[in-house]
Amino acid sequence: MLKRFVLTLAALATASAQRHTTFEGRPALILANDKLDLVILSTGGAFASLTLKSDPAKTDPMWNPTRMARERDRDMRGGGGDSVGHFVCVDGFGPTSQEERAAGLTGHGEAHIEPWRLTASEKIGSVNRFVFQTRLPLVQELFTRKVEILDGEQIITVESSLENLMAFDRPINWAEHATIGAPFLSPGKTVIDASVGRCQSRPYENQPIRRLASGKDFTYPNGPVRDGGTVDLRGVPDPPNSLDHTGCTVDPTRQHGFVTAINTEKRMLIGYLFRREDYPWLQEWMNYPSSGALSRGLEFGTQPYDVPRRQTVELGRMFDVPTYRWLPARASLQTRFLMFFTAVPEGFTKVDDVSWSNGKLTIIDKKAGKQVSLLSVNGL
Repeated sequence: MLKRFVLTLAALATASAQRHTTFEGRPALILANDKLDLVILSTGGAFASLTLKSDPAKTDPMWNPTRMARERDRDMRGGGGDSVGHFVCVDGFGPTSQEERAAGLTGHGEAHIEPWRLTASEKIGSVNRFVFQTRLPLVQELFTRKVEILDGEQIITVESSLENLMAFDRPINWAEHATIGAPFLSPGKTVIDASVGRCQSRPYENQPIRRLASGKDFTYPNGPVRDGGTVDLRGVPDPPNSLDHTGCTVDPTRQHGFVTAINTEKRMLIGYLFRREDYPWLQEWMNYPSSGALSRGLEFGTQPYDVPRRQTVELGRMFDVPTYRWLPARASLQTRFLMFFTAVPEGFTKVDDVSWSNGKLTIIDKKAGKQVSLLSVNGL
């Protein structure tokens, strides 16, 4: 009788940490603890919304193109419906080849458009654990994602596995298309920091909307401007009027890479800490139209730019870092990262380091002499 009572309490606790909802008209789940709410789409598995329970304004840093179009009395016209917030691009990151398109393969892989099944939902102690799975029918792979949210914490642990169902090795592309948007992303208010090494502005031809020079190597955050000189890429141009891409290696001297965004007016920060061996590249998509529908990708993955698979294989390496990964026959790859969202103290305007040690995630602003510490039972 006691065992049944304990199991019933566990089931009730799990149910309270998981609620069905809709997000912009699409089925979704809310995964929650006493600190935050995370909305995950049932199709595509995107992390569509993230808010803190302690924030009366319910500030949401995630990119929501549907909401931004609605606020400007524009129709999405069916485009970009699965592209929202943080979605995973696997197996594929960028457009497909002519032959792949003819075979039915679309851009950014299959995982972000396939239904995700919730295969496990449990609470063990203070850990709320959810396991999702989706089969990628065209590339014949199985993608599994485990999301853990611990009571009392503002950190989400994400562990993923990509299994090759075929009997041959293959080159794969994988990116976490983490994207923030307006109004959290705002000129003069939002700054982005990252632990990156060598960088390059994306090569292009005849694109006047670009403010960065084409195909130039640089050191972040000093991006090379088309007309000479540099611009600080940490901020957002004011007024916004450009579209740029950069590809950066994650600092090779670090075991773990990070990328963060702070809204200094709202004093709120979202960030990621990830293993460099899993995600050796950071692509930043800086979409700053004059309409104010701003978005910026903080996309950590296996390649510097979102390009077809064949192109990543032909490139092979850039800055002596591989531009794709091998997925062996009938085997799997595992990745792991931490996602965090927190308030920051007054004057906290730059992230110099993010680290995890002994159950604690530490975010440091050296100039301000301040730091934010978040408890995290799970690390990397």
